Amino acid sequence: MKALITSGGHGTRLRPITHTQNKHLIPIANKPMLHYAIEAIAGAGIKDIGIVTNAKNRDVETAIGTGKEFGVKITYIPQESPLGLAHVVKISHDFLKDEPFVFYLGDNMLVGGVKRFIDEFKKLHSNCHLTLSKVKDPERFGVPELRDGRIVSIEEKPKHPKSDFAVAGIYIYDACIFEAVNHIKPSPRGELEISDAHQYLLDKGYAITYSEITGWWKDTGKPYDLLEANRLVLENQETRIEGEVDDDSVITGKVVIGKGTKIKNSVLRGPCIIGKDCTIKDSYIGPFTSIYDDCLVKKSEVEFSIILKHCKIEDVGIRLEESLLGNDVQIVSAEKKPRTNRFMLGDQSRVEVV
Repeated sequence: MKALITSGGHGTRLRPITHTQNKHLIPIANKPMLHYAIEAIAGAGIKDIGIVTNAKNRDVETAIGTGKEFGVKITYIPQESPLGLAHVVKISHDFLKDEPFVFYLGDNMLVGGVKRFIDEFKKLHSNCHLTLSKVKDPERFGVPELRDGRIVSIEEKPKHPKSDFAVAGIYIYDACIFEAVNHIKPSPRGELEISDAHQYLLDKGYAITYSEITGWWKDTGKPYDLLEANRLVLENQETRIEGEVDDDSVITGKVVIGKGTKIKNSVLRGPCIIGKDCTIKDSYIGPFTSIYDDCLVKKSEVEFSIILKHCKIEDVGIRLEESLLGNDVQIVSAEKKPRTNRFMLGDQSRVEVV
């Protein structure tokens, strides 16, 4: 069995962060999001992975490499334009051949890995095995209609969802999926929709089965989804302190502090993670916060936020909360109004706050 992972798309709902960074490389708990997908696949014993990338950008290939770090072999498959998930499958046929495969959307976060879904696929002799998750906003997703424990139809982003389930971004197929993706037509938005491919399989009588995700799953399409995924990952980490913590600081809960980092006269309340070569001085770092490498936080408070590399937060008189800061962002004290404390900032932004 092989695996196919997406890493393209424009991440429009995460702009301006994604103007300068592939969204699949945004760190969750200080680890690029795409790492979690690769680790889940490798954890299921699959060693041959194709990653579909934006043909105009090699950031993913540069960041991920050959796959040796993960114990797998990675083949990169360029996609000229983002023409839909069924198109991703279609252009990957030469890599996948006619082997069964796991199709994993690289911006999805899932606890517990994928092996249990593969086992169900094999046990049930399915042509297609889907993962479903109950969500508050099914209209954002492909939505199945269920009847007597069976999927009878699937609709992409419906205005009137027929269930409160979303088809999550982990699918398992045999070679029948290539028949489907080669027969469907583009949707009104010009894409080959994977939901249409699934509906084709249903219409032709192929065996589509499903598993419900009972743990947590996140499609990190929006800023708050990233923060929530970060929270969920941090809750499962173990304390590891490799930097320096002075006697005037207080560390409580599950806290990770990277090498070269100095914590001075500060309170860190976990779960949180601080990367390498950071300085946290006279500050408060609250739960569910990730601060990446080479950052300075001084006389400031941060909670439930993701801070990327080379950021500087200094003398900020209000607590930063629910914030997502790109690389090399500076937030420093100022005298002007109005006051605010919510940010989503792209790389090299500069902000003054009161």
